Amino acid sequence: MAATQAAGDRHQVVVIGSGFGGLFGTKALRRADVDVTMVARTTHHLFQPLLYQVATGILSEGEIAPPTREVLSSQANARVLLGEVTAVDLEARTVTHHVLGRENVTSYDSLIVAAGAGQSYFGNDQFAEYAPGMKSIDDALELRGRIFGAFEMAELGAARGDNVDHLLTFVVVGAGPTGVEMAGQIAELAHRTLRRDFRSINTRSARVVLVDAAPQVLPPFGAKLGAKAQKELEGLGVEVLLGAMVTDVDERGIEMKYKDGRVERINTVTKIWAAGVQASPLGRTLSEQSGAPLDRAGRISVNPDLTLPGHPEVFVVGDMINLDHLPGVAQVAIQGAKYAAKEIEGRLKGKPAQPPFKYRDKGSMAIISRFRAVAMVGKLRLTGVIAWLMWLAVHLVYITGFKNRVTAVLHWLISFLGRGRSERTTTEQQIFGRTALARLKRGATDLVSEPGAYDAARQMLETTRRAELESQALEEARLTDAGQRGLPAAERV
Repeated sequence: MAATQAAGDRHQVVVIGSGFGGLFGTKALRRADVDVTMVARTTHHLFQPLLYQVATGILSEGEIAPPTREVLSSQANARVLLGEVTAVDLEARTVTHHVLGRENVTSYDSLIVAAGAGQSYFGNDQFAEYAPGMKSIDDALELRGRIFGAFEMAELGAARGDNVDHLLTFVVVGAGPTGVEMAGQIAELAHRTLRRDFRSINTRSARVVLVDAAPQVLPPFGAKLGAKAQKELEGLGVEVLLGAMVTDVDERGIEMKYKDGRVERINTVTKIWAAGVQASPLGRTLSEQSGAPLDRAGRISVNPDLTLPGHPEVFVVGDMINLDHLPGVAQVAIQGAKYAAKEIEGRLKGKPAQPPFKYRDKGSMAIISRFRAVAMVGKLRLTGVIAWLMWLAVHLVYITGFKNRVTAVLHWLISFLGRGRSERTTTEQQIFGRTALARLKRGATDLVSEPGAYDAARQMLETTRRAELESQALEEARLTDAGQRGLPAAERV
């Protein structure tokens, strides 16, 4: 175990997470007289709302996930440590984080917890093996492989005369913004992008199904916009099944149960899970030490100033908090992180505390397909091309980095004005890497040597390898000196 502490006597701020809350909280402290240490499980900042575009071949992962170190490279008071936080000791004021079996402990004076949320399968975690979620770059790349791979396997099967309906059926579970956007893009992919690329199958006959137990599409957008979005989806050829609760998922299909007790099964190889979120397990860690209650989604109750009860030095922001029915959207994390950073800086300067945190709703929007979107901004309810243009503008503003904005625009032009998609590369490793790692007892940790064992094994390998190389070199020299290169073995002396 290694203990890490930034040099100097300045106030130490630790930020957990590199998402919207973590990144904007760190950047908001750039002029403060503090040292900031960001601890994150990935090396990148992920623009999660565009993951579905990576999964469907529109954008590359680099365009929505710039390296965190690059983003913060000019911020002298910030550093980044790779590691998954496994423990927070509120009394000792330390954060414990691991990466590949290596443990580190980082001390803090103030803590911003912005660990976000993961996919929820509502107690059926076994579904994850066959229906990946949409929360990480790994998820998006796996789904890209599964989606494009399904068309490839259908082409092979159809050429043999097999029934390939199950390969050309795509089911998206969850009719929130992510599910709606994903279903719309798969429909466009099948009906427009790929329609000339195959010889044995007609991709336009692909079946795209959007499933949700809710009675409408996009519930947070209200009944009117929800109905409009459903009509647009159905116009694209998407089947919308509402009031259908998923009860089973396996390798070859999905089973649903309706309110009237009717059970329906859809045979499909490609399932995408876009329903439900579960807050980071760190919420439970904080709850057990502070006594703050958790809700069913694992979100922790915080004070109106976003601090943990009994611990004014600990701020919790974003998807992890249960406060005033705040939605789990990027703006809540961004605004909360900036509020926390301002409070930390204000305390150091002896300023009075800020008023309680107040979220300013900047609106919600979802793209359905090219030139089709719905947007809700204040009392405005917009649909069609205007909403689509607003969606483009807002997402360009929040993509981190000028270079990423330029390449995103170019790829959008290719995809939306043309019919091509420049990011269609897939590999078997993308599809099966996650499940292969899951079968290891400790995941990727089982694939690397323990720190002590590595040195001994390396020394032994070096000794053996040196003897082999010396023997090989002597033989190479002998063959050359004896003029025996190229001679059959029987003619060599």
